[in-house]
Amino acid sequence: MYLRFAKLPLRFSPIAIAIALSSTLFIPVSFALDDPDVETEQDVERIRIQGEAQTQSGQFVSASQGWVSGDTLIERPMLRTGEMLEFIPGMMVTQHSGSGKANQYFLRGFNLDHGTDFAVSVDGMPVNMRSHGHGQGYSDLNFVIPEMVDNLSYFKGTYYANIGDFSSAGGAYFSSKDSLESNQLLVTLGEDNYRRAVTLNSASIGKGTAIAALEYQTYDGPWTDIDEDVKKKNANLRYIVPLFDGELAISGMAYENSWNSADQVPARAIESGVIDRLGSIDTQVGGESSRYSLSAQYNSDTVNASLYAIDTDLTLFSNFTYFLDNPETGDQFEQADDRKIYGGELSTTLPFAVTQGSSITLGGQWRYDDIGNVGLYRTQNLERLSTIREDAIDSSSYAAFAQSNIVLSDSLTLSLGGRYDYFDIEVDSQIAANSGDEKDGMFSLKAGLKYQYTDTMTMFANIGQGYHSNDARGVTITQDPTTGESIASAPLLVRSLGYETGINWTDNKTYNVSAALWQLELDSELVYVGDAGFTEASRPSKRYGIEVSAYYWLSHHLTADIEAAYTKARFSDTVAGEGDHIDGTVPAVVSAGATWYQQSNQQGFSYTLRARYLSSRTVDSFDTIEPPSTFLLNTQIAYQDTDWQIGLEVLNLLDSDAHDIDYYYASRLPGEPEEGVEDLHYHPVEPRTVRLTFGIKY
Repeated sequence: MYLRFAKLPLRFSPIAIAIALSSTLFIPVSFALDDPDVETEQDVERIRIQGEAQTQSGQFVSASQGWVSGDTLIERPMLRTGEMLEFIPGMMVTQHSGSGKANQYFLRGFNLDHGTDFAVSVDGMPVNMRSHGHGQGYSDLNFVIPEMVDNLSYFKGTYYANIGDFSSAGGAYFSSKDSLESNQLLVTLGEDNYRRAVTLNSASIGKGTAIAALEYQTYDGPWTDIDEDVKKKNANLRYIVPLFDGELAISGMAYENSWNSADQVPARAIESGVIDRLGSIDTQVGGESSRYSLSAQYNSDTVNASLYAIDTDLTLFSNFTYFLDNPETGDQFEQADDRKIYGGELSTTLPFAVTQGSSITLGGQWRYDDIGNVGLYRTQNLERLSTIREDAIDSSSYAAFAQSNIVLSDSLTLSLGGRYDYFDIEVDSQIAANSGDEKDGMFSLKAGLKYQYTDTMTMFANIGQGYHSNDARGVTITQDPTTGESIASAPLLVRSLGYETGINWTDNKTYNVSAALWQLELDSELVYVGDAGFTEASRPSKRYGIEVSAYYWLSHHLTADIEAAYTKARFSDTVAGEGDHIDGTVPAVVSAGATWYQQSNQQGFSYTLRARYLSSRTVDSFDTIEPPSTFLLNTQIAYQDTDWQIGLEVLNLLDSDAHDIDYYYASRLPGEPEEGVEDLHYHPVEPRTVRLTFGIKY
């Protein structure tokens, strides 16, 4: 079932925006605070629950864990689905290409590209793709319907025994809703032909509950030379039923998307007038993606189990260097990925007899990626000219883990954990020299102390080993697929080591403050470069930093928060002719906002203002090039009634012309020298845009 809208022109001038804001922000106080002054027990409970939603510290082993309710996730103004992850303190989400593909993620001094070193799962299913055509760890969240999310659990660091691959920087787990308060229909209209419709419905079937969520979205974007022509379709069907002493949830998900891309562009092309800020060099790029899955989860007080099967594919056309490698036909290329994934997890939590109240969790995990084709092709105007490389891959992994929670006293708890991961990969390449197989295993140990200093203050200290896997193609490679020259292979598994100390201070009612000092060491930043089709050996590195987050419920009408992080990321060795700065890192990020509610039960009018800041990014190893920093303001004005709602989002309120992301490399435009020109390349943030949402409950 797809909902379609006519492409009606929808534009909002700055004057219209100002009128809309002023007419609502200056409501007389006597009207804006029309609810009773007496705080009911229900109001206090709502605030208390929201306070706990940020940090359920009794269940956590570090100061860098948190939990966010799904209702809170959709309250903030967002440009993209992936921006739900910005609820994680220190996380920033941007884009360097078309909006139909995975976002860029920045956390703890990493440019996580599309997910490497940040593990994401949805209902027990991994999102990170191993040996993916667009890069190792590729994590596309476009298949998630935000209104269907029940909660987001996040963690940072290497301190959790049940977390394995891609988690050195951290990770996030999304859980879907098991019940609905009411059925719901939401329709959003915005500039540049943005159209979105979402419907959520539930019904009792037998002893269980069935939930169906559908989403359809179109968008042309603000770009000068292209229409993005996004056509996103999502479906999520769930059936939840009691079973034994727990609950079984069976989910089927379907996602399809197609789009045209506005890729990053060279600064010199804009400065010389070849294109404007929203223009493109190659207008014939874009992609198609799909994902279908079937999963089951069983949860009880002592046993948790999950099984999943996923079928996903991506076809992506890009051109980042224009005419550098192929002056006649251009440098456009296609990346293809077609795979099926199967896996599961089983764990049990039991009393641990060492002390009263102690427990231990034992579990195992399994995953198999059946990659029928992962390919890289030279193209022109979306037509294949030649094959750079084409591979079929079998990738299996198995893990066993144990995590203990040992109560040493009323205020002191010791956490000890460990896991063993075993990988088995086989690559069948069209270049025979690059075929092969490899096996590797790795033990990882974790430890943490949690000290309850007062009723409101908890202190943490952690140390843990982690790892990430490298692209299987980079592990078996011996011949550069572009030049034919010999090339060094990468190890299958790369070790990381993390340290952290932190504090959480909360009364679970009106404030919640966390701070953490951390350090992370990587043996090697060896990665497979999916955009170019070769293995790039990097160097060992060290990152350390500080993170602070504070959430205040100043009254039943006003909430405020701020999250700030500073990171120093450096290579830890010395190489002649190279600096020690790590390309792609963002040293400082800040996110802050406030929301005002007319009524303490969050009915009536509400106003939200949010700011996000990303410092100048590091784009070369000597840090001699300094791109501009990014500062954005988003705002939202909404009215919530018992059975209906309306909301106005203004994204990029100040109409900033900042950059979403920056790179520094050589590219070639027509008429330039054969060796190309080294230049800053960037993807601009989208101009100010306005979106209006209307929803009904039934």
